[in-house]
Amino acid sequence: MTNHSCRGLVLVVALLACNVPWNAQAGPKVALRPLAASIAACPAAWSAETVYNGGQKVSYQSKEYSARWWTKGDVPGASEWGPWALIGTCGDGGGGGGGNEPPLTQVPPPTGHALCRPDGLYFNPGLNVPYCQVYDTDGREKLGTAKRRIIGYFTSWRTGKDGSPAYLVKDIPWDKVTHINFAFAHVDGNNRLSVGNPSDTGNAATSMEWPGVAGAEMDASLPYKGHFNLLNKFKKQYPNVKTLISVGGWAETGGYFGADGKRVNSGGFYSMTTNADGSVNQTGINTFADSAVAFLRQYGFNGVDIDYEYPTSMKDAGNPVDWTIANARRAGLNRSYNALMKALREKLDVAGAQDGKYYLLTVAAPASGYLLRGMENFQALQYLDYVNVMSYDLHGAWNEFVGPNAALFDDGKDAELVRWSVYTTPQYGGLGYLNTDWAYHYFRGAVQAGRINVGVPYYTRGWKSVTGGVNGLWGKSVGSKCPTGLTNCGDGARGLDNIWHDSDEQGKEVGAGSNPMWHAKNLEKGVAGSYIAAYGLNPATDPEDRLVGTYSRYYDTTLIAPWLWNPQKQVFLSTEDEQSVQKKAQWIAANGIGGVMFWELAGDFDWYPTRNGGQGEYFMGSKLTRAFADAFASASPYGNKRNPKTPPAAAIDVGFELLGYPLGDSNYPISPTLRITNRSSVALPGGTEFQFDLPTATPPNAKDQSGYGLGVIQIGHSGNNIGGLKGDFHRVSVKLPTWKTLPAGASTDVSMVYYLPLAGPANYTVTFNGKTYAIRAEQPYLPYLK
Repeated sequence: MTNHSCRGLVLVVALLACNVPWNAQAGPKVALRPLAASIAACPAAWSAETVYNGGQKVSYQSKEYSARWWTKGDVPGASEWGPWALIGTCGDGGGGGGGNEPPLTQVPPPTGHALCRPDGLYFNPGLNVPYCQVYDTDGREKLGTAKRRIIGYFTSWRTGKDGSPAYLVKDIPWDKVTHINFAFAHVDGNNRLSVGNPSDTGNAATSMEWPGVAGAEMDASLPYKGHFNLLNKFKKQYPNVKTLISVGGWAETGGYFGADGKRVNSGGFYSMTTNADGSVNQTGINTFADSAVAFLRQYGFNGVDIDYEYPTSMKDAGNPVDWTIANARRAGLNRSYNALMKALREKLDVAGAQDGKYYLLTVAAPASGYLLRGMENFQALQYLDYVNVMSYDLHGAWNEFVGPNAALFDDGKDAELVRWSVYTTPQYGGLGYLNTDWAYHYFRGAVQAGRINVGVPYYTRGWKSVTGGVNGLWGKSVGSKCPTGLTNCGDGARGLDNIWHDSDEQGKEVGAGSNPMWHAKNLEKGVAGSYIAAYGLNPATDPEDRLVGTYSRYYDTTLIAPWLWNPQKQVFLSTEDEQSVQKKAQWIAANGIGGVMFWELAGDFDWYPTRNGGQGEYFMGSKLTRAFADAFASASPYGNKRNPKTPPAAAIDVGFELLGYPLGDSNYPISPTLRITNRSSVALPGGTEFQFDLPTATPPNAKDQSGYGLGVIQIGHSGNNIGGLKGDFHRVSVKLPTWKTLPAGASTDVSMVYYLPLAGPANYTVTFNGKTYAIRAEQPYLPYLK
């Protein structure tokens, strides 16, 4: 045995451990006693907040010091000529960051509703928020008999009043969904949540009726009509289904549509949250949050879903018609977004405590690595019950790169990423970031799998005049009729290949290859559809409206992506169908993900053999939604913990935040400041190690420029992500320099660098003097070092 330490050992053990010669007959040749007995007890631990006068004694890191003169905040031993004189070793020599560590403070275990709060969800301990109404004691959402969330967006405008096919509340597969998001409400000119004038007879949400339509009869007990009446009517029959009011969307993030159908460019979310100088518009935010509470109470919704597209610092993001007002505020959008979510969470919780009804707060979040780069590390996630990831629109006719709308995995061939040298730039690690799997792992960096739902499109995206690629995949399509604001774009499919088309401000069709999935199924069968006239198509006069050529289905087993390719028209339509949905459902279940969200319910399909003059055709149905429900029926409970490992037995109050992000295109490499704040009363000595997890959505090459030695010590995934990322987290370590102490109340900054955006970090630990602690922000019920 080597002579590391002999303190505190009984005599025989001490002699053996220290290689002292021993003669069983004569006894020891040297009389020894345990060394600990010769070490004096430590005086009170030094505190950075205490004033000391000359002669006062303290302990620090198992050493006793005496003050030479008046002092406050000077770390003992930091300077030979400082105010503290070393007396000698004290205590057991083990020491603590601030001398003898104080005993752990015990925290009462959670009781009542606190037992049900999801791990990591922001809470106000002074409120009795009724979490247990919605969550079980494992923090998992109560979903009736369902095992995972199945969230469908229901759109307000498919009323049938304009002659196009209707999709009404009665058509929702209520027995297969767990949540319905009503799309959309908006931010009105007074910064309030609104669906327009509720008494307007044309208001589909509150006033419209459908006389003679079976299942659309109004509930006379409610003081309003329209979709809201029917939602509450059916909720009485399906009480486990929750409804949320979704606010914003692509068209109404920066404005809203008036009763005349014309858009009012009011500023919407941009001006409600952010002043012209980029500062937080707290007055606007509070007005909106108060109106959201009132709206939920008035119309019986279970929560609010914010679909803000997009609070990113990336220039020209979101709807081009909003760029003027949004670009002027880019520097403040993310900060204001966080303030909005915090205000909503707090006001919804206050209302919930008053009403005895828990109110959900969710968002639709982008999946594109480009947009997420300008949203810092998505600090707003802490306020959300869950996030719905818009893991679609990853490719579309806004540019020339022909590819899947919503691939599950990367294949290493993404034409857009090839064009920008993403695969060949070493810092990116070969990671493709335009796929569902990458987006999921981005959000996994901050929240548990069960607070993430991945998006699936029930609609197509497509191009015409496609050249190159394999059956169109990863080909090229360059357009000339670009939407307002775009100078370069793809040649979006039109006519029969675009029946769910949008119109520009002049009422002209915007080419996008946008179709419900049931129409794509008909094209695959060579059926034009009996409904095309209702969508304004006229094959007799417009060649683009005619059924020409053959739409052959192709499927990539690496991407998990189907598509239709018409070589005669050179049309590529990215689709979703039974095979891809089954694979995505299996992947969701296997990864413990909370569930699926899809846009939109009216795009789902079934086969109707008697339609189309008896020839049969696909039309609005629930085939894909039923496939998700069936696949999830035998799934295990979703992942309810952020930390994949058992946390340490005790915690310490040390705070971590990433701040000072450069804006927009200047944010490369991504280079925020990691600020570490010691909120405890114990000084952290030089060499203290901080560890945390980064999601594998960013390559394992994070580093610092501050001399702290920050780096990845455990790699969760290396190499490209063809076919998916193999792990969730990288483990990172950073240490205080040996010469640096972090006193109580002090902060230190580390200049951090990484190369693809991340949410989080999370799962922090603090290690010093041989002991490892969790942090109180993540483990509030552990005993903690004060």
